[in-house]
Amino acid sequence: MSKLTHLDADGRARMVDVGDKAVTSRRADARGELVCAPATLELVRTGKTPKGSVLATAELAGVMAAKRTADLIPLCHTLALSKVAVEIALDEALPGFAVRATVRSEGRTGVEMEALTAVSVACLTLFDMLKAVDKGMAIGAIRVTAKEGGQSGSWSSE
Repeated sequence: MSKLTHLDADGRARMVDVGDKAVTSRRADARGELVCAPATLELVRTGKTPKGSVLATAELAGVMAAKRTADLIPLCHTLALSKVAVEIALDEALPGFAVRATVRSEGRTGVEMEALTAVSVACLTLFDMLKAVDKGMAIGAIRVTAKEGGQSGSWSSE
């Protein structure tokens, strides 16, 4: 296992200096889920939720969150993102929602945190918009599923 890059020799938190790294094309994919009651899923499917367009709102919230990751995670670099796509699908097997995000950038550091933030906030937005009809929802399985670019190259869990 490699050493932790966000700690200095004395164990203090520090922002990693990426100034000498090459600019490369970066991509990260992340996934997560919100599990809910089958009746909640049906309300969304039929457009009968009390707060309106649940999926479109949550997808937009995820995009906005990815763009603000450096404001939320203390040691993340501010990045110029070239793409943020958030897609939410109804998943009968959960039952609930499968949330996916893809983030792209040309830069010196990866976009995994931005993809994870997009998925997390999209799930939180779903929860917020549906909590009036389903108090027992659960958010989970948030993870990076693939990345490209940088020194470590490409990786995928799928």
